[in-house]
Amino acid sequence: MHPTDDTIAAIATAPGRGGIGVVRLTGKSVPDLAKQLLGFLPEARSAKLLRIKDKKGQNIDEALVIYFPAPRSFTGEHVLEIQAHGGPVVLDMLLARVLEFGARQARPGEFSERAFLNDKLDLAQAEAIADLIDSSTQQSARAAMRSLQGEFSNQVQALLDQLIALRVFVEAAIDFPEEEIDFLSDGKVQLKLQDIDATFINLFNKTRQGC
Repeated sequence: MHPTDDTIAAIATAPGRGGIGVVRLTGKSVPDLAKQLLGFLPEARSAKLLRIKDKKGQNIDEALVIYFPAPRSFTGEHVLEIQAHGGPVVLDMLLARVLEFGARQARPGEFSERAFLNDKLDLAQAEAIADLIDSSTQQSARAAMRSLQGEFSNQVQALLDQLIALRVFVEAAIDFPEEEIDFLSDGKVQLKLQDIDATFINLFNKTRQGC
């Protein structure tokens, strides 16, 4: 089975008591599962207050439910979020109810993994999510947020573009030795290497400083 063929579910909020807790589902069968759980498929990206019932028809909780159809979701798949009261017992009951309809308990980080596999995030952005969650200072939180928004990935891509341009330059000089100008000895390669080195050092220092 392909890793994104099944539907996964998990409690998306931190353990403990709180005013709000979230149970999140993602996968191909989310629309069918939502119909079984709620009796209908909610309107896309519109919060609806609904009563979630157990298999005996008794109310588990009254919750806000939001449906995000693929591909316009965090994972790129169909996503259903149930925003319920944040008691551990309530959330466990909601998760158990969802699993009864065929969803699988998600592994830690599996929602971000699916976003990566479905090209919604690159690897740097996926890692930035963990960094943002683990941030202990405002500086580290801002740095993680910039990476999540693609700033670090764009800088890495710019460095790669510089390397590709240099490679093209050198290969052209080798392939066309009959040209009157010696491209490899006129200092241009040295300057390009210095630019690349400066870009790399700047990027490396930013990663060490967390900014």
